[in-house]
Amino acid sequence: MRLRNIAIFTAAALAGVLVGSSLGPRPASAVSREIIDLQHDVISLLQGQKDLATQMTQDHTVMKTLVEQSNDNVGKLNATISSVQKSVQDVQANSGARLDTMSTQVQGLSDNLEEIKSRLGKVNQQLVDLQNTVQSLDAKMSGGAPSGSGGSSPGPGASYNPPSVGGPVGSSVAPGGPAPSADTLYSNGLRDITSGKYDLARSEFQDYLKYYGDTDLASNAQFYLGEIAYSQKQYDQAIVEYDKVITNYPKSFKLASAHLKKGLALIDLNQKSAGIKELREVVKRFANSDEDHRARAKLKELGATVSASSATPAH
Repeated sequence: MRLRNIAIFTAAALAGVLVGSSLGPRPASAVSREIIDLQHDVISLLQGQKDLATQMTQDHTVMKTLVEQSNDNVGKLNATISSVQKSVQDVQANSGARLDTMSTQVQGLSDNLEEIKSRLGKVNQQLVDLQNTVQSLDAKMSGGAPSGSGGSSPGPGASYNPPSVGGPVGSSVAPGGPAPSADTLYSNGLRDITSGKYDLARSEFQDYLKYYGDTDLASNAQFYLGEIAYSQKQYDQAIVEYDKVITNYPKSFKLASAHLKKGLALIDLNQKSAGIKELREVVKRFANSDEDHRARAKLKELGATVSASSATPAH
């Protein structure tokens, strides 16, 4: 467009010179000089036009190169951001799995401690009972209790074997044999779940519930069946086991954990609405507990509100 304007201007100038020359007589030398000057001006304009076109071409080439370099840099930056995002997601996934495993182990250790305290109390009581039994037998022996129909008294030098207290020790129930003691089954189950022997721990906790389903630790055994299924990513089965804790043991101190882990299992099954509802139940019923803090953190991660009365994000 600019070149066209220059050409038009040049033509107009030539036309003006020619018209001016025709309007009045001028000396031939003056006319010739003006034409020569005009030619020089035209040549200068044409050269300027050529230089301008060259400069524009060079500028266009430089701009094109800069744009291509910018596009390359943007592409590399996008690739780097995608790689970082993937790394962060992988770290978060691994951290979540490790936290779940550590949480299970910590709970197992805590219950181990409680179970050990309980067993110590029972052992103390058994020692008292045993001491009373020995004293009673000593009194009978010193009083000359006759031997006969009920059995024989131990003779001089014979050792006395007190009656066994509790069931036989073992890690599983032998077919046709008596069940192991409640303490044995429960402690073996905790030991095996904390060491990752999930199938063996499942069998031991199931035996515990079969023979000792009405004891104080029955709800713990039921909860750990859910933990085993969750650790093996059997989320449907885990929900079934957690529901048994919630339904059958409403006063269990594992109730908050059962609601929390049920919610997490539902979310892992892509049942987000049901999972969020379960987490909100934890926040509502178990305020300021560890489960409450974990439920709030998960709700925040999901972009969900803590209260059901607030707006819920689209699913």
